[in-house]
Amino acid sequence: MAVHAVRIDRRKGEYEASKLAKRLRRQVGEAIADFGMIEEGDRVMVCLSGGKDSHALLDVLLSLKEKSPIRFELIAVNLDQKQPGFPAHVLPKYLEERGVPYRIVEQDTYSVVKRVIPEGKTMCSLCSRLRRGALYRVAAELGATKIALGHHRDDILATFFLNLFHGGQLKAMPAKLRSDDGKHVVIRPLAYVAEEDLAAYAEQKGFPIIPCTLCGAQDNLQRKLVAEMLREWEKRHTGRIESIVRALSEVRPSHLLDRKLYDFSTLK
Repeated sequence: MAVHAVRIDRRKGEYEASKLAKRLRRQVGEAIADFGMIEEGDRVMVCLSGGKDSHALLDVLLSLKEKSPIRFELIAVNLDQKQPGFPAHVLPKYLEERGVPYRIVEQDTYSVVKRVIPEGKTMCSLCSRLRRGALYRVAAELGATKIALGHHRDDILATFFLNLFHGGQLKAMPAKLRSDDGKHVVIRPLAYVAEEDLAAYAEQKGFPIIPCTLCGAQDNLQRKLVAEMLREWEKRHTGRIESIVRALSEVRPSHLLDRKLYDFSTLK
């Protein structure tokens, strides 16, 4: 009887894992199609930090690449920012075992951030700028036509509310954008994917997770407060997050107050 119960539990677990994998592939595929993220002949540089999100991004893109009707390349790039204790051997070993082309970029942004940012202040802004500059440089060296980042649905929503509360702008993370210098196209294939699904997927897959010991370890980030707010909303009102996501794709300029987007002066 006990053995039978174990078999049922195992089958149930395998079924749930299969459902989750299919959902992630479908959501990533929809985002790629909706925003024209990947095209024939693209060389996609997948930014692999070692966290759950970027691991899942690479894994799902590898799966989609096998069945895709268009041809595209993937190359994983990790930026070793020289944080103390960073296990530099983990990602090369993992990528070699999976047969994924990769480049490890060593750049000591850690020392710069620690030197410039006062103790207790958030480091994300400077760290992000330094990291972005390094990744753009490497993308040019590799001839990458697209740069894929692991930001997910919840990151996009958190950015929207941070801009709303603190920046006075209706702005989120775009699913696809061209860099300011016009040389690079950045894509976020996880734009429709929930963070909790990525966490479950990473656990199922057993990715070699490398935690961030710099900005990711800071407790005073406004982004964390916004994420807690969203979780609480969803707990009290199921479906609210999906409603907000839908609202970001159903904008009505005539019902806002931005005169640059809608010419109210012509209304008589």
